[in-house]
Amino acid sequence: MTVVHDPDDARIRYRQLSALLAAGIQVTYAAPFEATHRRPPEGVTAVELPRAAGRQRITAVSAARRLLHRIGPEHDLALLHDPELLLAVPGLNRRRPPLVVWDVHEDTAAALRMKPWLPRSVRPLTGAAVRAAERWAERRCSLLLAEEGYRDRFRLDHPVVPNSVPVPDQKPPPPGTDRVVYLGRITKARGALEMIELGRRLGPEVKVELIGPADGDLAGLLAHAHAEEWIVHHGFVPNRQALGLLPGSLAGLALLHDEPNYAVSRPTKVMEYMACGVPVVTTPNAVAAEMVGHYGSGKVVPFRDVDAAEAVIRELRSNAGVRERLGSAGWSAARVDLDWSTDGQTFAELIRDWSVGASVH
Repeated sequence: MTVVHDPDDARIRYRQLSALLAAGIQVTYAAPFEATHRRPPEGVTAVELPRAAGRQRITAVSAARRLLHRIGPEHDLALLHDPELLLAVPGLNRRRPPLVVWDVHEDTAAALRMKPWLPRSVRPLTGAAVRAAERWAERRCSLLLAEEGYRDRFRLDHPVVPNSVPVPDQKPPPPGTDRVVYLGRITKARGALEMIELGRRLGPEVKVELIGPADGDLAGLLAHAHAEEWIVHHGFVPNRQALGLLPGSLAGLALLHDEPNYAVSRPTKVMEYMACGVPVVTTPNAVAAEMVGHYGSGKVVPFRDVDAAEAVIRELRSNAGVRERLGSAGWSAARVDLDWSTDGQTFAELIRDWSVGASVH
């Protein structure tokens, strides 16, 4: 169940659902298909929910609560992808199915501090409320963590299934010289302004391609930059097609700002660049910088430093040996340590074990 995420969210649809279906598990997918103009994936029973956006969340959460209480008992397990959906859980019979699992794939309290729709005056109180909700969820639900770094937020030990990525078996083509890519949601905190400025400086020899939906406050700026040919903004592209745009790129950008929500999470985009044999250019968020340094798969530049990012990209463009070494190292590392084909099996086995336990009890 999700009311916040796009139904085509890469983790939910292209990784978790695929792993469950491959394991022969029957899946009902409740999500806001109509609101996002998405088609339900094949092989699942699709159920429509409203979408929660900004401060308009009560209607969506209420609908999810009614649905969970109505059809939940017909299922062994309910996998919730939004912390808001914890509000749908009270009232379920804890001794009967479904077992409720919360998929924890971000630091919710830290993420809320970055939301422009949330007044600054209430952000500290909201963070405290989220921490209280997390403690309640430990007592009422089973938790599945997407990051080892999330363990410290909880008192009990919970299984971790990393948010890894699909890795091609065949080595991707070597990095080229004329495209720099970014894959993911486009926000100011994820370096949107820096990437636009990079595009202005690097063009027309090097195109900066931004693949993903953007926050509303950036729409005009992105449209202008696209019209001026400083960037190419592809907009939302389903994950499988989006990954096809990465191989052969000069570099993949992960210019996230210094925010608590990014400090302990492995940026999916960094792993996707590595899996596609693309050198990574990242800011020094601890986990991203450690990955790039450990695997020798890219370069680290200071936060909000367009000059440094430009210099690194020009250096990579002028040195085929360096960019090919970084790209090759990334792909090799991803095959060994970051491949969802392995973690997806672990995920499906865990869901099956939990489901069997729920049905027995």
